[in-house]
Amino acid sequence: MCFHFKQSKSDKEFREKNFNGKPLKGIYNGFDFPVVSTVADDNPYFLKKMNWGLIPNWSKNDEIRKFTLNARYETINTKFSFKMARRCLIFTDGFFEWKWIDAQGKRKQKYLVEYPSSELFAFAGLYDNWMNMLTGEIMTTCSIVTTEAIGIMREIHNSKHRMPITLNEYQQKKWLSKKEINFFSDFKTHKL
Repeated sequence: MCFHFKQSKSDKEFREKNFNGKPLKGIYNGFDFPVVSTVADDNPYFLKKMNWGLIPNWSKNDEIRKFTLNARYETINTKFSFKMARRCLIFTDGFFEWKWIDAQGKRKQKYLVEYPSSELFAFAGLYDNWMNMLTGEIMTTCSIVTTEAIGIMREIHNSKHRMPITLNEYQQKKWLSKKEINFFSDFKTHKL
């Protein structure tokens, strides 16, 4: 699963990739439900701010978001929380995972996972718009899509064997247009 990531790339680096708008920078903990930099399928070149923790448009309150920080790729078309959601990209230049050193997970080793040249990439994401019935506020919320861990990620995320789907520039356009893509990426990892 993926609950912690960072985004430290500059406005210039986003502009070089043809994304318009001001990117947010930070180290994010999903359980804080932070606002993150994304691109939605309906405007793939304009950066949009979304709250991490998808709240489906039919939800009566925001309690569900603690269970929708991640969406399993295998069930995004069938699970009620996600099947009406649309596609987005959630930008990052690295995410954090913890390898269990013992069987109970009491001792863990933290890793930073990046693309080989530390470049900007995106998580495959889903999003939805939700209206708070008490305040009338409309929130756009998102979820990171995960898949079965492969390669080095299987060794690092050795408790649940999951990993976020990460997308390079070419894969990003295909994800937004719902085309078939190969999700594997080469990572470099750093023990922290």
